[in-house]
Amino acid sequence: MVGVIFLGSCASKRAVLTSPSHGNNGSRGTTEANRRGATSTSGHQYIEQYRDIAIAEMNQYGIPASIKLAQAILESGNGNSYLAREANNHFGIKCGGVWSGPSVNRPDDTHNDCFRVYNNPEQSFKDHSQFLLRKRYEKLFTLDKNDYRGWAKGLKEAGYATNPRYPELLIDLIERYELYQYDRAEVSYAAKEKREEKIEEIIEYKEEVAPKEVQEEIKSAVAMTIHEVKASDTLYSIGRRYGVSVEQLKQLNGLSTDSLSIGQLLVVTK
Repeated sequence: MVGVIFLGSCASKRAVLTSPSHGNNGSRGTTEANRRGATSTSGHQYIEQYRDIAIAEMNQYGIPASIKLAQAILESGNGNSYLAREANNHFGIKCGGVWSGPSVNRPDDTHNDCFRVYNNPEQSFKDHSQFLLRKRYEKLFTLDKNDYRGWAKGLKEAGYATNPRYPELLIDLIERYELYQYDRAEVSYAAKEKREEKIEEIIEYKEEVAPKEVQEEIKSAVAMTIHEVKASDTLYSIGRRYGVSVEQLKQLNGLSTDSLSIGQLLVVTK
């Protein structure tokens, strides 16, 4: 089980617990930003820093830039995870039998798993594309390169993540931060067909030269925990329990305040 640990200072402010409400979720004056959920300065800064490399990878392979950015936000905690900070590894890619570069050992599926260390974050974004260029994800590359909803659902169906809400989480982040603005449709059907043929050739070649067991071990499925809020819970206490920051809990769940409801379900990425 892959665990991406989001480190950060946890605010000591207690959350205000309310009973779950039913019916109307807000007044007509609710802003579009509030309906989409909360954003953060760190999230916007992260996107600003890495959107160009996500766009470049999209143009080369057809992976929507919005999808790559949303996955990176989730898996690296806006670049605050240990692997992102210390290894420039924003997607939790493991060493595998094909890796000959530097590495770092961290507990994951075992207590001493080997993860790749990159010279810069851009290498991590590019390697993530190479990871997806596998038979398991082949059908995704037949989608339009601005079909972020199709990609979000397809990644879950192909086994990229274990949590059934993974597509919903990606789509929420994409729409909350308006990441879809970086996606570009194919200029023509012929261009799309040409890209698909190119990707198919790359995948077939990779299948021939790399043993399947080596391909499978370089990344475990992304795992996310669901926590049900109890009467004594605060965002701080929940964060302490799962080893994530209050800010990350708020981002993952689209919370703009510290208020929680008894029985509320919170997504927790470890």
